[in-house]
This record gives sequence, C-alpha cells and structure tokens, in this order.
Amino acid sequence: MYTLYHHGSSVCAAKVRFAMGEKGIAWEGKYLDILAGDQFKPAYLKLNPKAVVPTLVHDDIVIPESTVICEYLDMVEPSTSLHPSDPWQHAQVRYWSKACDEELHPACAVLTFVVSHRHTIARLGKEKLEEFLSSTPDLSVTSDWKAKKRLFVENGFKAHGAAEALKLYDGYLKKMEQELQGHDWLVGDRFTFADVSMTPYVNRLAMMSLSRMWIHGRLPNVERWFERIQKRPHFKPQLLDWVPEQLTADLRENGARSWPDVARILNIET
Repeated sequence: MYTLYHHGSSVCAAKVRFAMGEKGIAWEGKYLDILAGDQFKPAYLKLNPKAVVPTLVHDDIVIPESTVICEYLDMVEPSTSLHPSDPWQHAQVRYWSKACDEELHPACAVLTFVVSHRHTIARLGKEKLEEFLSSTPDLSVTSDWKAKKRLFVENGFKAHGAAEALKLYDGYLKKMEQELQGHDWLVGDRFTFADVSMTPYVNRLAMMSLSRMWIHGRLPNVERWFERIQKRPHFKPQLLDWVPEQLTADLRENGARSWPDVARILNIET
C-alpha cells in the first residue's frame, strides 16, 4: 500500500504523482492544505519534520523528499523505471534531478510566493497570516527559508533575492533549450525522470500565466517539449486536476498581475 501526503500546489508532490502515474502505481492520497497550515500539525511533523510535502508511506516505511521517493519507487518497481540503464544517460538524468533539488526548487518557492501565494495567504487575515509565517520550521525549503519567506510575502519582487531567483529559473529554461536541440526529451531519445523532474517547474510558470518566458519564439524547443508533456495521459490528472479551482484561479490571476515585473526583470518585450 502506497500512501502519499500531498497538496495540489506543491511542485514536489506533483513530481511524485506524475512519476507514479507514468509507472502505473496505484496509491491512496492524504491531502494537506499547505496554504492553511495543515503541514504544521503535530501528527504530520512526526512524519516530515521539515513540514513540507510530499511524504510517502509504503506499508510501514516513511519516505520524505520527492526525488528520493521517485528513486525508491524505481527500485521497488524496476520494470517501469524512469531512469535509463545506460550509466552515462543515468548520470545525465541525475544531473537534472540534482539541479532541481538544489537550485531550481528554492527558486520556484521564491517565485511562487512572490508572484502568487503571498496574495492568497493574505486572505487569512493579519493574525492567521502571522501564525502561518511563524509556524514554518527553521529548516524547511532552505536553512533560512523561514526568515526569507516572510520577506518575500511582505515585499514581493522588492525583496532581496527575488529577482535573482527569477533569473536563475530563466537560466534553467535556457539550459533546457540547448539540451532539447534536435531531441524530443531531455536525456537520450526517451521520456525519463529528467522530464518528470522538470515538468512541475515549467508547469508552475504556465499556471502563473508566465508562459511568455518561452513562447512566441523565445525558447521554441522548450515550447515544443511542454506541448509534448501536456499530451501525456498522466499530465492533466496528476498536475492540474489536484489543484483546487480557487488556487488555480489565484495562480493564473496573480501571475498575470506580476507579468510586467517578470518581463522587466528578464528584458522580455511585451
């Protein structure tokens, strides 16, 4: 029995759901509303002290961290492995997943809060907002995420590091553009965990009305790659359908409001 603690807006949870869908793994979901603070409840903190999602429970084994979960699943369900057997291609996949974990994910957290989530959680009211910000563990997305999240929520793109996170994100789109030259997928000629890893991060931009970072000829290989991704049968049910309707609207509308700042920082003509 696989039980996944997850949330619709979490890119890491989306990564695991997408991988499980592609592998044909049946699972039971435990949905946590992370914008209301469900992840800070004591019962969940026992499973995941960082107070983040996802967490996988396989029978009596508890596994946090999305990439570790997906690698574990490829070990216990090897017939549908998303990692190539060729050592060099396997290493290339690991480069992408490592980059997601170490650089792109923190940047995505910054961008999501700056562009959208800060407006959504503001509806909690002053007292609940303060409780939400104070409840973040000292060690979470990064070792200093608790303090930085407050700055991003309060100051948006004016916060130190916000523009830099956006530029880092854009840099990875440009790396994708290079790797996809003459190829349908990021590693070799097959869909792999490298594509699974990047999908939630590109999709987050699309959901926040920021697809102009690659469309209209800016990054045509990325545009075609994402079109292929969207046609995969597990994309919509695992990346879009789990996101609550109101949150989908918030991401879309808040992102559209933020596009002028994004375009200015990246020097994109509008």
